[in-house]
Amino acid sequence: MRLNASRGAEDGMVTRLTRDQRLALISKWKSPPGPSEQDRLERAERMVRAAISQHHPFQGINVMVGAKGSYPNNTNVRGDSDVDIKVQLNECFYYDGQPGGLDPPNYLGSWTKEKLRNEVHAALINRFGSVDADHNIAFFVPEVPGSRPSADVVPCFKYVLYDHGAPGGQYEGSVVFGRDGKKVVNWPELQLTNGRAKNERTARRYKFVVRVLKNVENDLAAQGIIEALPSYFSECLIYNVPDPVFLAGDLDDAVRESLREVYRQMDSASLECKRMVEPNGVKPLFGEGQKWDEKDALDLILGAWRYLAYGA
Repeated sequence: MRLNASRGAEDGMVTRLTRDQRLALISKWKSPPGPSEQDRLERAERMVRAAISQHHPFQGINVMVGAKGSYPNNTNVRGDSDVDIKVQLNECFYYDGQPGGLDPPNYLGSWTKEKLRNEVHAALINRFGSVDADHNIAFFVPEVPGSRPSADVVPCFKYVLYDHGAPGGQYEGSVVFGRDGKKVVNWPELQLTNGRAKNERTARRYKFVVRVLKNVENDLAAQGIIEALPSYFSECLIYNVPDPVFLAGDLDDAVRESLREVYRQMDSASLECKRMVEPNGVKPLFGEGQKWDEKDALDLILGAWRYLAYGA
């Protein structure tokens, strides 16, 4: 399949790598950031966990603190070296769908959305001092150069989606309530499980291609070719590439054919983009509530194709 060079970002604006440059970068991007960068990310996670565990209102209750996103999924790149950390209260949970038996009992405890957000904020202030609380979803903890990266800390509750087609009849995730009242459901454990399984099935090429596309997206955004996109979007697009595509040829072939396959699914003549999902396997990739759309996908894939000089 030929990629339509007339679509997306203007071809003349894109810097094209030589073949040797491309292969050198692909070799460089093959692995995630090194041990020192990993140590910084782990330090941030430990410090947030300590802040929550030492905060008196959280002692003796079921609260889970852990990194989510690219860092635990091993798809992080140096240009996206911050860390996302969830503080999930499991004392109660929100749910959708129809349980198999009686509805779960109503929660009568004191943990409201407002109380959880306020206590997480207080715990972070006590530990870090300077915390940006003006964002709709997360608290932003600034980096300390050479010590730890910045962190987005998200207060959330356990969330259950009852679905007879799911293993055990339900999916478990997290639900976040923004300051604007809107709820956002995430599935970090499903993302982690599905990503690891796909990586094993593809001889570890899945996460390799994800890191390549994330690095390319950073370069294209820095050049002003495309608008900066969430790094998770690259992971989402590549997750929808069938496993055999990753296994044909060498690593360069895996990148090229993965881009070609995403473009094929995104082509206007195909309805497959309507069936694309996030790596959690539950949430549709495009639609209401997403931070991206189909045009963003085409701009990124076409920009990557030209930048890496794969030709028609």
